[in-house]
Amino acid sequence: MKKTNKRESILVSAILLAIFALCIVLDAILPSYHIAIKVIKKACVYSLVAVSMNLLNGFTGLFSLGQAGFMLLGAYTYAVFAIPVEKHAGVYQLYNGGIIRFSLPEFFSSFLGNSVGTVAGVLVLLLIGGLVAAFFAYLIGLPVLRLKSDYLAIATLGFAEILRAFFQWDKFGPVTNGSNLLKGYPDFENATGYLILVGLFITVILLLVNSTYGRAFKAIRDDEIAAEAMGINLAKHKRLAFIISSFFAGIGGGMLAMYMGTLQALSFKSAMTYEILLIVVIGGIGSITGSVVTSFIYIASLEWLLRGLDSGEFLGIKAPALFKNGFRMAVVSVIIMVVVLFFRKGLMGDKELTDLLRKRRKNGKGGSNNG
Repeated sequence: MKKTNKRESILVSAILLAIFALCIVLDAILPSYHIAIKVIKKACVYSLVAVSMNLLNGFTGLFSLGQAGFMLLGAYTYAVFAIPVEKHAGVYQLYNGGIIRFSLPEFFSSFLGNSVGTVAGVLVLLLIGGLVAAFFAYLIGLPVLRLKSDYLAIATLGFAEILRAFFQWDKFGPVTNGSNLLKGYPDFENATGYLILVGLFITVILLLVNSTYGRAFKAIRDDEIAAEAMGINLAKHKRLAFIISSFFAGIGGGMLAMYMGTLQALSFKSAMTYEILLIVVIGGIGSITGSVVTSFIYIASLEWLLRGLDSGEFLGIKAPALFKNGFRMAVVSVIIMVVVLFFRKGLMGDKELTDLLRKRRKNGKGGSNNG
């Protein structure tokens, strides 16, 4: 058994290293504005947010729709404190330069140098954005986690919408710039940085899922009464799952702000949460591998492979006049319906990549024995 697990671990590591090497090659030969680089960046961000949502919805059984709100908190925390001081006057034109006259990347750059200092400031701000989201999750979780099922979903969705409205309120303009854009903050130009960060964060989530806390989350998902009878503190573990999920959603929001280059609260609508939920369901509720793979397939299809359909023709397919400007979404909707019809539990179900490799090896041994 140990030898088999070792082989699977080696194979998974080889696959991950190959993906990482491919990303480095693409960064080396393609400019940062190339569509392939943009797809990798956005897919990495969506992978992290989808996995964080799966931790809550798939592994703990809590139906939350507040992901966009926590992403908004992380995104604004990052952007507000990452804009260089000299650019504040131009960004906060309507608010006399704003009230935040501080840039964390510039602070680190003052004693670490521009390159290292900027990277250090970005990483610290992403973590702070996650902590801000986790703090609000703790406050919101105290009342809403008493609710169940659809009621919890509605409450968290309402929180996200209220939060978005507050961030666009003129009274908060000196900090959030109201309904205007935030821009000028630093970004990782290459996709490798995104891949490394997201890989590390998802690894942490995977370790959590396989820990005693993860087993407690799954027990709550399967049967709350039985979990409580086994001595699991339901309120504590639900709150913990909610906070951890929101923490990584906040980090994902900060990385999404980096990817977009400009930030506006209007972008974080409930439709963003539904998009993330769609990825989780298609990939498989309770499968981290499914969320990651589906994120890349979904973003690549939507932003690259099927983009030509909106311009009239793609791969020999002509868009009907009725769908001239939205044929891409019509095709995506049909593909989603087909996947849901033929894969009731999603592409991966509740399985991970190691489970598929183990199953394949068993089938291979069975086939050789039968031969």
